[in-house]
Amino acid sequence: MFTITTQDDRHLAVKPMNCPCHVQIFRQGIKSYRDLPLRMAEFGSCHRYEPSGALHGIMRVRAFTQDDAHIFCTEDQITSETVAFCHLLKEVYQDFGFTDVRVKFSDRPAKRAGSDETWDKAESALLEAARAAGLETVLNPGEGAFYGPKLEFVLRDAIGRDWQCGTLQVDFVLPERLDAAYVAEDGSKKRPVMLHRAILGSFERFIGILIENFSGRFPLWLAPVQVVVTTIVSDADDYAREVQAALRAAGLRAELDLRNEKINYKVREHSVAKVPVLLVVGKREAENRAVAIRRLGGSDQEIVALDQAVATLAKESAPPV
Repeated sequence: MFTITTQDDRHLAVKPMNCPCHVQIFRQGIKSYRDLPLRMAEFGSCHRYEPSGALHGIMRVRAFTQDDAHIFCTEDQITSETVAFCHLLKEVYQDFGFTDVRVKFSDRPAKRAGSDETWDKAESALLEAARAAGLETVLNPGEGAFYGPKLEFVLRDAIGRDWQCGTLQVDFVLPERLDAAYVAEDGSKKRPVMLHRAILGSFERFIGILIENFSGRFPLWLAPVQVVVTTIVSDADDYAREVQAALRAAGLRAELDLRNEKINYKVREHSVAKVPVLLVVGKREAENRAVAIRRLGGSDQEIVALDQAVATLAKESAPPV
């Protein structure tokens, strides 16, 4: 589903659609300058017939999902919308542990739509906005989209390869071609500017970079399996189930390991799987309503009351805000 966000933060869910249809939504009814900026976003499925030799794990695939969005604004709002987007992107990347983000400025390609005058205006506006956002950019000549120049936010993976993730593009062309207009303050009709933006870009690519960046050892809030509850003896099975239920009730992604295996074997196996936290329970822990906490990479364990352990892990697993 789409979320259309207007300046006063009202939301409207509409059916999935592509970029030209965003313009059609914009054209429904008379738009005033007071309605701008108008922001539309979706998690959209994309398909590209990449050559087989270019495919690379989940970094480069033929079908992917991206956080695609379009912002309709006035020319005077390009800078403020760019600054707001760059601030949001940096916050998201920092939450995921990425602080070294390089930015490329991609200018007009050889095959493009629009006049040179339009491209001069778009490139000048995007460069000015990038400076206002405090970005240091590197020129990436001829790599802009056919409809406008773009900023490419590049992350480097664990072995030094660069991958484009987030993007921001300034588009004067499509609003003109699709006859989008708004009523300006003086009563005249004007063309809006269309900003195309993505924060993560391809979800598949971003997940691949995350896996390599953390070497599979995700922080607790991000780990697919946050906690495994495992037993030393079968007498503690019922208590282990109770522990797992308490963890899940607190919002943690917890799994249960009741296999008839030695505890050292279980600990080693879950450590190889990069599970951040193991809660080990035996007969003594069941009697005292406690758990032994073992953290990934540590050799020590801490005996803690069940309620305290659940509260501590729930707090640690909270995602960044």
